[in-house]
Amino acid sequence: MIAMQYSFVLPADYDMGVVRERIAVKGPLLDDLPGLVFKAYLHAEAPEQTYAPFYLWRDEEAMHGFLNGPAFAGVARAFGWPSVKTWTPWHATIRADVRQARFATRGGMVIAPYSALGELRLQEEAYAQQALAQGALAVVIGFEPVAWTITRLCLWRDEPATTAGERRYDVGHVSAPGVTAT
Repeated sequence: MIAMQYSFVLPADYDMGVVRERIAVKGPLLDDLPGLVFKAYLHAEAPEQTYAPFYLWRDEEAMHGFLNGPAFAGVARAFGWPSVKTWTPWHATIRADVRQARFATRGGMVIAPYSALGELRLQEEAYAQQALAQGALAVVIGFEPVAWTITRLCLWRDEPATTAGERRYDVGHVSAPGVTAT
């Protein structure tokens, strides 16, 4: 699997209704996209106006198919050419009711040089289990060894508390063709 996110910081006077309308119209178009586990359409108005969709792909071919195709070209035309961040998941739990997510938290950290990566991965697994016990509908812990970072994404039905270093988003839609509903 591959986790992926790009983000657009929008001007302070940007009408976020445009983003919400785009999500309402375009969101369902990926509900059956082959190779996509899920896409969470994240947006926020504070501390800055942001549109920041987060994806979990089954494999790199599915991700490349999207990035090389018309859907991503449309995003780039609408908002600009983003930097696309990717991570390999150390952990990914997506519950069957993930489509009910209305909020997200995203945080992370830079990994210090010479860290004991095995121990750090166990700590991140404990974080994931704690978030799931607190009601998270999805938890993805992404590991990236170029800039040595960890990213944590949690999707929630109810508005979560955030901790230092976490950003809260609203979720406008969740496309989850790779998740079996129960």
